[in-house]
Parts: sequence; C-alpha cells; structure tokens
Amino acid sequence: MRVPLSTPPTIPAGALAAGPQPTLTAPGDLVLRPWEPPDAPAFLAAYQDPEIRHWHARHPASESQVREWFVEYHQAWARETGASWAVTRGGGEVLGRIALTSMDLDDGVAGCAYWVLPAARRTGVASRALTALGDWALDRAGFHRLHLDHSTRNAASCRTALRAGFLLEGTKRSDAVHPDGRHDMHLHARIRGDRPPT
Repeated sequence: MRVPLSTPPTIPAGALAAGPQPTLTAPGDLVLRPWEPPDAPAFLAAYQDPEIRHWHARHPASESQVREWFVEYHQAWARETGASWAVTRGGGEVLGRIALTSMDLDDGVAGCAYWVLPAARRTGVASRALTALGDWALDRAGFHRLHLDHSTRNAASCRTALRAGFLLEGTKRSDAVHPDGRHDMHLHARIRGDRPPT
C-alpha cells in the first residue's frame, strides 16, 4: 500500500503519460525523438564502440534485444518512470542517445544519461542535446531537479555536463564498477532556474 504524501506532488501522476513522449529540437538541426524499430542496427553498432562499452555496464547482444529495450523505453514513458530519445540529425541519422532515468514525479527529480557516436563527438552534439532535454524537463514537464553522474576519469562527459548547465556538486567515492575496477563518480545537477553558460 502506498502511503499518502504530506506534500503535493511536484508533477501530478498521469500528467506526462497523458500524451505521447515529445520530440525535442536543439540547435544544429538536432532532433530528439523516441526510438523506433528501424534504429536497432545503429543502436547495436554504438555498443561496439570501445568508449561506449567502457562507460556503460549494459550492452545489448543483438538487434532483437535492442528492439526489446525500445519496448521497455516506451513502457517506461507510459509508467512515468523514464524516457529515452534517439539524438538524430534532422530526425534521421542517429548520432546518440539521451534519457531521463529514475523519474520521481512526487519529488520532481530525475537522472540523465547520454552517449554519442564517435563521428558526433567533439562537435557539441551531447551538450546541445542535454541542454534541450534539461530545458524541456525543467521548464515544460515540471521537474525541479535533474542530476547525472560520470566517472571522474571521463573528462568528456564532465565537459558536456558543465556546458549544459549541470553544476558539479561533488564526488561520490568508489561509487561505480567499470571494466577496469571501481571509479569515483562526479555528481552534477541542474535545477529549475539554472541556465547553461553563454
């Protein structure tokens, strides 16, 4: 049995799932859209990249498993627990992935996760996509706080977070396991009213 809250929810239950997962845009002809079955080959190929494999613990083994993940992503939106978008060029070519994780509508808090393909790195794709997601989640969807973490050894992810207005809040010691052992993790957050640096 769920215990009633003593405070009103930040986002009323059902407010997000009442409509379809939105398509978002970002400068440079970026379109963030829900994953579709034809994206499975590109998604699977991304996880053959050594960088993506190193920083992400879960790796799909086949296109059929990827399509199962896509179904889970759509179900997560319907349950209001998470959302995942393909970061694309103009809605077509897949450049990366961005997601809201562990969505807590009562507290108005969610996590963020992202990766980009090698050809899209060092072009600002990740930071523009993360900025667009943050703008939508905080200004339109009604979240109050977004957070993300990354290995302290992942300097590129740190730059992405800072450029998208996610301030560094601290270091979580020995918090995550990677293929080469335990890593300290940087914690970043952006709250409603924060704006990326200009």
